[in-house]
Amino acid sequence: MLQRNSLKSAILVIFLSGSGLQAQTSKGTDLWGPFQFLIGNWSGVGSGNPADAIAGSTSFSFDLDKCIILRRNRAEYPPIAGEKINKVHEDLMIIYPDSADSKFHAVYFDNEGHFINYIVSISANQPALEFVSVSHKEGPRFRLVYESRLEGTLTTEFFIAPPGGDYKLYVRGTLKKNQ
Repeated sequence: MLQRNSLKSAILVIFLSGSGLQAQTSKGTDLWGPFQFLIGNWSGVGSGNPADAIAGSTSFSFDLDKCIILRRNRAEYPPIAGEKINKVHEDLMIIYPDSADSKFHAVYFDNEGHFINYIVSISANQPALEFVSVSHKEGPRFRLVYESRLEGTLTTEFFIAPPGGDYKLYVRGTLKKNQ
């Protein structure tokens, strides 16, 4: 039984490795071209509800020999009434090409226990990207937009839509690239 499971695991690893390599090579060296404007370290503050961030930072970097992009994000908010310490939000997003549908996908995790699967669209208004959550009938939908406005400036908007409802802006921010 143990050998059979080991063989199945080895075949699965080979299959997954091959499909990832196919996605990387079939698109050529320019696979990540539309994402280049994001790469680097960014800092800034947000505006919008539920509260304004007092400090924040985001980084986008290639990992695993340029097979994925990692986004790490940290935002610090003022204490909620009655509390003495700032609230800290941290999250991690992994962006990857999927050879099964020839699209880019992303998966998001945060320190509040949220998990979101996204499909990434490359906007006609370059450089800009839109991350739209995979629909679930019973849950909210999410949309995250990054757009380069001026050299070294990145705007970000996060929208939430209730089940069957329209997207509403939840938070907006401007990030400046660290030199």
